[in-house]
Amino acid sequence: MRKIPVVSSDEKLNEIIRLECARSDGELTPVFFNDPGEVIEFLKYELPEMKIFYFSDPHVDCLGILKEIQEDPWLHYGGIIGIHDNMDDKKLLEEMRDANIIALLRKKEFTASLPRLLRIVRQNKQILFQRGIQQHLLKTISGAFVIDNDPLDITTYTNLVTNYLYNSNLIGREEKEKLHVALLELLINAIEHGNCRIGYDEKTAWLERNGDIMELIREKNKDPTIKARKVYFSYTITPERTRISIRDEGDGFDWRGRLTAAPETPGLHGMGMQMANLYVKNLAYNEKGNEVSFEIEHRKAESNAIPKIFESSEEVLFKDGAYICSEGEESDFLYYIVSGTLYVYSKGKFVSSLTPDDLFMGEMSFLLSNRRSATVVAKGPCSLIKISKQDFVNLIKQSPHYGIFLARLLAQRLARLNARTARLNTEYLKLKAFVGPAAPDSGK
Repeated sequence: MRKIPVVSSDEKLNEIIRLECARSDGELTPVFFNDPGEVIEFLKYELPEMKIFYFSDPHVDCLGILKEIQEDPWLHYGGIIGIHDNMDDKKLLEEMRDANIIALLRKKEFTASLPRLLRIVRQNKQILFQRGIQQHLLKTISGAFVIDNDPLDITTYTNLVTNYLYNSNLIGREEKEKLHVALLELLINAIEHGNCRIGYDEKTAWLERNGDIMELIREKNKDPTIKARKVYFSYTITPERTRISIRDEGDGFDWRGRLTAAPETPGLHGMGMQMANLYVKNLAYNEKGNEVSFEIEHRKAESNAIPKIFESSEEVLFKDGAYICSEGEESDFLYYIVSGTLYVYSKGKFVSSLTPDDLFMGEMSFLLSNRRSATVVAKGPCSLIKISKQDFVNLIKQSPHYGIFLARLLAQRLARLNARTARLNTEYLKLKAFVGPAAPDSGK
């Protein structure tokens, strides 16, 4: 059962959420808040995968709560569904720029959109977390989904994928914004030009009169034949890159001509494909022109945002090959990993590597004893924040939820160790079966 914090004092809105969650067969349970202090405490200790904010609530300062979340990178865990009455969408999205946005909806659209939105989120829960354990246990995360001809679906999928890659330190802010533009453009093209068959002239006339292509898509979907068409969206995320494929049910088009041609009305529209081609790698279409695929290379130099409570702690820089600590030595501090890669050795053998995704280094000896259980060496330049045991205890007293993060981190490390041991045992049994039983000792 997953608890969803709902920050709203609007009883009508809350009842809609309550009824929809009740249809999830007990998988989703809403918890309602209108006190900022209470919701922040809930977020700190429960680390919910999803939260719902009613930004137009006259009795709750949701933007103030959002600002407090944004100041602590570890509270970015999970995603936000935002609801509002008639606020400026662009301005509100700018306010939420550093948040993990799933979708932003107007209240009048919320009742019709919530069931589909929750379905999408439940189907994609493996890419909703900021630092889920699946990152460590699975080498590849993939999904293949059928999308309706609806603007909500394309914005939700775009947000889910780009937020996951950004929050997992696989891409930076600039790459996230470029990917967001490219993915949104290509999904819109699949619906707009592919399934809805909206031509250049028709789109130009509509934009001049109305200014919002999404409304034209909704008008086209009033035709049952068009509404029945789907977009097929798939993604595969490996440690090195992300590959995305989008296919519509349209007639296709002359993609070679469109990729090289200048837009007929600069500044109005017609630049989507060219922008996507600039922002991603290996953009390719099938011969028919109704399927496109592309790749995003993940960055090699990962780095962590420094949590507010560590800002006054000492930052230490290490060169390639430098010893961070040696097995058996006494120590009463741990490190928060800002950037770089660390190699871990035990009894002279390589055990594992640590990156910013692991958050801490040295927490085992820090918590269980005063002696290091392994030797750690910098692989390339590294930046670490040194935190003494007393300072960390004081920090946990100020912000107790950091203790929860540390406990979860230890649980993840243990799960990784168990998975590695199980894998080695399986390989050993396979080898033993292949070689056969050992020959009896002859006594010579």
